[in-house]
Amino acid sequence: MAKKEHMGVAENVDEILHGMRHSCAHMLAQAVLEMFPEAKLAIGPTIENGFYYDFGLPRTLIPEDLEILQEKMRRIANEKQTFERLEEPVDKAIEFYKKAGQPYKAEIAEDLKNEGEKIVTFYENRMPKTGEVKFSDLCRGGHSENTGKTGVFKLTKIAGAYWRGDEKRPMLQRIYGVCFSTKQELNDYLQRLEEAKKRDHRKLGKELKIFTMVDDIGPGLAVWLPNGTIIRDELEKLAKEEERRDGYVRVATPHITKGVLYHKSGHLPYYKDTMYAPLMIDEEEYYLKPMNCPMHHMIYLYEPRSYRDLPLRLAEYSQCYRYEKSGELNGLMRVRGMAMNDAHIYCRKDQIKEEFVKVMRLHERHYKRLGINDFYMRFSRWDSARKEKYIDQPEHWEFCEKVMKEAMDESKIPYVEAMDEAAFYGPKIDFQIKNVLCNEYSISTNQLDFAAGDRFNLRYTDSEGKEEKVFVIHRAPLGTHERTIGFLIEHFGGAFPTWLAPLQVAILPVSEKHLDYAREIYNELFEKGVRVEVDESNESLGKKIRAAELKKVPYMLVVGDKEVENNQVAVRNRKTKEQAVMKAEEFAMKIFEEIRERRL
Repeated sequence: MAKKEHMGVAENVDEILHGMRHSCAHMLAQAVLEMFPEAKLAIGPTIENGFYYDFGLPRTLIPEDLEILQEKMRRIANEKQTFERLEEPVDKAIEFYKKAGQPYKAEIAEDLKNEGEKIVTFYENRMPKTGEVKFSDLCRGGHSENTGKTGVFKLTKIAGAYWRGDEKRPMLQRIYGVCFSTKQELNDYLQRLEEAKKRDHRKLGKELKIFTMVDDIGPGLAVWLPNGTIIRDELEKLAKEEERRDGYVRVATPHITKGVLYHKSGHLPYYKDTMYAPLMIDEEEYYLKPMNCPMHHMIYLYEPRSYRDLPLRLAEYSQCYRYEKSGELNGLMRVRGMAMNDAHIYCRKDQIKEEFVKVMRLHERHYKRLGINDFYMRFSRWDSARKEKYIDQPEHWEFCEKVMKEAMDESKIPYVEAMDEAAFYGPKIDFQIKNVLCNEYSISTNQLDFAAGDRFNLRYTDSEGKEEKVFVIHRAPLGTHERTIGFLIEHFGGAFPTWLAPLQVAILPVSEKHLDYAREIYNELFEKGVRVEVDESNESLGKKIRAAELKKVPYMLVVGDKEVENNQVAVRNRKTKEQAVMKAEEFAMKIFEEIRERRL
């Protein structure tokens, strides 16, 4: 080899942990080749909490294989193999991998060549005393000092993954693993993982009869059951109340529209890969709408606007459709049909900052209602070197990024910046939220669009009678019903606060003779708008209580002889575990206020 050097030691904690996880990926690949010499190696990056590696294998892996591979990795770790860097001409690397029967590595090397790389780097795992090469991988680097300094690791699962994420390419087998500095950190993570499994929205969604996915309807198209529809309605009610206070007006638009509208907006061709195939109607192309903004622009154009009419805030809860790849679908978190808490704010240049601050405050109010305390913003900017991705108007990008940054600074909400992640028509802000397990989700996006004003000729007349361009803010504080409810199911573990719970009160008569009194209480609560039901089954009280607990009902009212005699109810509070006896009227007023105030 032309040149080689020993791997240096990382200088900070993040680098050390990254090095550990990257080294584990190499150790995993080495272990797989020991077990399957004919394995085809693909990629093995680090990810949050660990690593993975993709392989083409002669057979389908089974869970027991993970234990075998993990033992091999432990042996490799004990051998304290060193990581040594080598440089080779890219053409030589391509030739080597082709002869070795490693097509995926050869393709990666060819891509590097096409990007202008003339030299590529390898890292070899060598035995410390003999220098014997045990494994080699095409790699940019970032490793531990040796395999003995790779922390505590564990292989966790097997999954399928298309090569390069392309459904038309071969399906590979992906092995996931986690890696931490200490055993305690690993144990804490595994405990969180077990809790996450219990809270998985797909599992709880089925158990609590919130939603389902039906093959005959189609993948990624959620069907909301009665309980889930209640949650949707409550969230929509909250959004509409808050938007009304902030001066939004509501509109409604069709589910399909002519393709010409998306050509005008620029979504065709920028967005075509994520849109459903067109429908031919009367010899014209129609599309299922992936977003509402072009239609809202047409509403803006319905009549002339003056500076006095702005800002104009158009809001809509609307069903949209996006073609997500089947391998990327994930319960409610990644779907093809979604109900968006959408709105577009049409404003003057001097109104942008104030409107963005108001949008951020709206986010804060929503999150407070939902018990979300851990969140920050991700500010996505354009990359002037990637002009093929963006509308090439540097002066607009500079202005928009400046005013959005000023608004974020004023909001006092923490944020990070990300280059080359903007929308093609302007910078954007994504709100990142964490649930009780510290899992992070991108729940909503807020964008500043400087292009729509020109593409759609969106204008207003200023105080001097001159026409000026409108700027458009795209915002969706509650994101989509699908992702938000999926998040909330896991956040609350299915035990929603009373105002959001599908069933708020379960009345449990001790025996049949208490049914009439139970129905009286039902009527009183029902008239106050409480979602309530009477358990009229012949089961024992204990089984009735257990059934209500499984439904995660906030309040259980037990009624027996004493309660009937004294016009009382025995109240069981799911959240506090407290039990109390009170007048039926007192409980009715208490829960009415709790629901009205949307208490957590």
